[in-house]
Amino acid sequence: MAVGNRIANMAETVASWRRDLHAHPELLFDVHRTAGVVAEKLREFGCDSVVTGIGGTGVVGVVRGARGKGATIGLRADMDALPITEATGAPYASQTPGLMHACGHDGHTAMLLGAARYLCETRNFAGSAVLIFQPAEEGGGGGKAMVDDGLMERFGVEQVFGLHNAPGVPIGCFAIRRGPIMAAADRFFIEITGVGGHAATPHLCVDPLLVGAQIVSALQAIAAREVDPLDSIVVSTTQFHAGSTENVIAPAASLSGTIRTLRKETRAFAEKRLHEIAEGIGKAHRADVQVRVVRGYPVTVNHEAETEAAIAAARDVAGQDKVITEIAPLMGAEDFSYMLEARPGAFIFMGNGPSAGLHHPQYDFDDAAIPFGMSYWARLTERLLSAGV
Repeated sequence: MAVGNRIANMAETVASWRRDLHAHPELLFDVHRTAGVVAEKLREFGCDSVVTGIGGTGVVGVVRGARGKGATIGLRADMDALPITEATGAPYASQTPGLMHACGHDGHTAMLLGAARYLCETRNFAGSAVLIFQPAEEGGGGGKAMVDDGLMERFGVEQVFGLHNAPGVPIGCFAIRRGPIMAAADRFFIEITGVGGHAATPHLCVDPLLVGAQIVSALQAIAAREVDPLDSIVVSTTQFHAGSTENVIAPAASLSGTIRTLRKETRAFAEKRLHEIAEGIGKAHRADVQVRVVRGYPVTVNHEAETEAAIAAARDVAGQDKVITEIAPLMGAEDFSYMLEARPGAFIFMGNGPSAGLHHPQYDFDDAAIPFGMSYWARLTERLLSAGV
């Protein structure tokens, strides 16, 4: 397929949609303008069904092929932005102070809209393509909200696919792997209660800073000494709060941080050891230590057959040598993981060229990538839904 003329001719129009979305970023589930634009365009294209309000503010469009009955696949894009002040200086920069599309969800949404238009015009497939526009990927769990709202059952989705841009990967290239591709992301909070007092009489106190410092150091042993070196794990303490002046030993301290893992078993082990280490150190020093772990997005796991389908479609678009099939897993997290727990599917990365990194105030989605993303969605649909019944 490569990038056909039909899609190439749409690219500038789709880029204009992307720039409009970029100029009007919205957070989490509060994506009412974006969802309205998406629903309006899906209806304008002639989708057979357009449903709003899935999982709060999610939008779903259904396109039925012209080649008879067949399977139903889901194609997902995320719509939300980030609470970051933009520093790109682009003419279409954010018009909302303190918010920007710093992760490329404007590009993801625009590309899936472009693919929707193409699929509505051509319908060169059997079965149905379900176009999923999701809110609240950036920490809100919008993927879970849509799944919990019956997304898969209501629309008969049998397989589901996601795509994300990747700064540093050349435009026109794709990257994927079988199995775990992004990590689970959990948060931990540790409250330490000791006995405060004068800094000149530490023997009359139970110093929570001393306890906290030992906990921070000891937690590093989970990754360094307790998990197989070939099994990826990150345990990072990122906040340590205690005290208000230099001559007082504070009565309490608090720590917090994140745990990232690629296997369910490692995730459970790390949580268990976090409790044991922190609480054990507290007991050794006569301090009360309370540990709370809040589970976030699960591991994003690509399924074997669907990964092969994604690779084949990407190679049709980009060529054999521009699809990396064994990318190293990323320790970032992605709530498409909830959809992959609900249905088999695959998540692929698409090159965004030498842009600033994701979540950076100078990041911008490269519009040159748009034809490749649209072509991938179109080719994947036509490949998977090639046979009618």
